Amino acid sequence: MYRRFLIAIAVLIPLSFECRADERPANIIYIMLDDAGYNDFGAMGSDDVHTPNFDRMCREGIRFTDHYSGSAVCAPTRCVLMTGLHTGHCRRRNNAASASVDQADEGKLVFLKDEDVTVAESLQAAGYVTGGIGKWGLGNPGSAGTPDKQGFDHFLGYLDQVHAHDHYTDWLWNDGERMETGKRYSHTLFEEDSLRFIEENREKPFFLYLPYCLPHGKYVIDHDEPAYQLYKDKPWSQTVKNYAAMITRADETVGKILDRLVELGIDDDTLVFYTSDNGPNQPFAKSIQSNSPFQGIKRELNEGGIRAAMAVRWPGHVPVGMTSDFIWDMRDVFPTLCDVANAETPSNLDGISVLPTLLGKHQQPHDHLYWEFSAGSQQAVRMGNWKGIRNGTHGAVRLFDLANDPSESNDLASSNAEVASRIARIMDASHVPSPFWPLQEKVSPKKNRKKQPAKNVSEN
Repeated sequence: MYRRFLIAIAVLIPLSFECRADERPANIIYIMLDDAGYNDFGAMGSDDVHTPNFDRMCREGIRFTDHYSGSAVCAPTRCVLMTGLHTGHCRRRNNAASASVDQADEGKLVFLKDEDVTVAESLQAAGYVTGGIGKWGLGNPGSAGTPDKQGFDHFLGYLDQVHAHDHYTDWLWNDGERMETGKRYSHTLFEEDSLRFIEENREKPFFLYLPYCLPHGKYVIDHDEPAYQLYKDKPWSQTVKNYAAMITRADETVGKILDRLVELGIDDDTLVFYTSDNGPNQPFAKSIQSNSPFQGIKRELNEGGIRAAMAVRWPGHVPVGMTSDFIWDMRDVFPTLCDVANAETPSNLDGISVLPTLLGKHQQPHDHLYWEFSAGSQQAVRMGNWKGIRNGTHGAVRLFDLANDPSESNDLASSNAEVASRIARIMDASHVPSPFWPLQEKVSPKKNRKKQPAKNVSEN
């Protein structure tokens, strides 16, 4: 309670911001699909998957080519997004703990605590109505990590990440209560609730977080859906057809949201982000090149595991039809949204506000970005066009020039020893040990890669 009091007091402190003090802050909608790859969007290069509304947002706003997820799997990505801390610092660094399981909150799960401050809390304290619809994954019932205790006025969806695999579940959480669904396709309920939330809160500033579950989980969709009809005759496996249709189905919802904003006359007042939480699973990288032009998939810190498609649209504010190679990731969302909302930004965040870039202005980028992932004890750093990866805290850094080698095929560490050494020092400094996800000193990257495909489809 004390930290919430401090947040509330902080927003009363006069701030310096771009918009006039008498202007209503912009509405914010953050849409995040689950496991859609970088190349699963038409505007990012896909010839296989139809995403007319992602493409529309790119035409009407900014397409970011060098935007990254918070992590290579869902739960830590959500933790980075909500707390503004990268995976070397944040509380949740993998889906399940690999050590100190007896200290975990539930089984192998680790949830947000009361001392964790989320972007929703900061926006709520600044006067925003806050809503979340989809998959939470940061706190199960009875814990301090549930959405209602982390800044959300409304939440409909799955709290548990495994429950979220079931798109035809017979119940969901609705504001802390079990809601019977009649086993309707959960995304249809999410779409309806998203449109309802926007309409009911159109007169006040709102933050709507939409971590939709499609296309992850069980790869199922009603074959009568128009989205499925686009793929029914494709020479793909049934799983791939369903996966592509699920992405298109989610994209249809984005189109309805954009149209509703226009209908309500709040289009120019609403900043919309559209992205995915991490890279794709192996079957989709193989059959429809979901990770193209990169190497790596979900659970890997190669570009294919963490580079994420991103479109941003805000009519009258964000440049139209612009493509940007500005390098940023989900740790930057918290400070950016605080900047948009005229809210106080906590001083301990790893992210920076990218609002100047969103407004088409020049700004100084990060000196570097850092990620870690306990499976294979992976660490990665992007520093300009350089990308370094190592397995194990005492492992050798493999170094790649992404400008000329986006597939990370040519290791340049031996000929650029000083750069590799600097990246190793950044990795050392960025990792704060966690009892739940200890990194080993040395791990074979080949062994790690062999283990990944068997896990990817069935596990979160």
